[in-house]
Amino acid sequence: MSGVGAAAAKVVADHRKGGLIARLFSRRAAAMLGRNTVASCLAFAVSFSVLWVLVERFAVGEVLAATVGFVVANSLHYLLGRTWIFRGTDRAVGKGYVYFLATGGMGLAITMGLYALVLEYTAINYLVARVFVSVFAGLAMFTINATLNFRRL
Repeated sequence: MSGVGAAAAKVVADHRKGGLIARLFSRRAAAMLGRNTVASCLAFAVSFSVLWVLVERFAVGEVLAATVGFVVANSLHYLLGRTWIFRGTDRAVGKGYVYFLATGGMGLAITMGLYALVLEYTAINYLVARVFVSVFAGLAMFTINATLNFRRL
């Protein structure tokens, strides 16, 4: 068996041994989650800034402004994910970005859906609401990217 084939077989065997739950609660996952948290905070700061500028300076609606900020930040997050969080992925850059945008679309749907609901049914400030829903969506997206897109867990 070639070196690449043997390495792939080992990854598959390792994944089967531990199962998804074991992989998600491993030291490796914790290290990636730590890097992801730093990158997510940076991307979120960009998203939050875009949201604030669009709402406060240009009178754009909160949900549309949050969507624009999310897309800008998601592209930054992909660059950080590829080079730092999930380094060593064998997925091609272009294909990985397409997958990341697709999963980002799921994250966008989760984030904006929850955001719209919180804004509609609570008196929570729009900026506080954005922070609240981002924690939930961020954990979901980390899991999807670590296991499906970058295939590092």
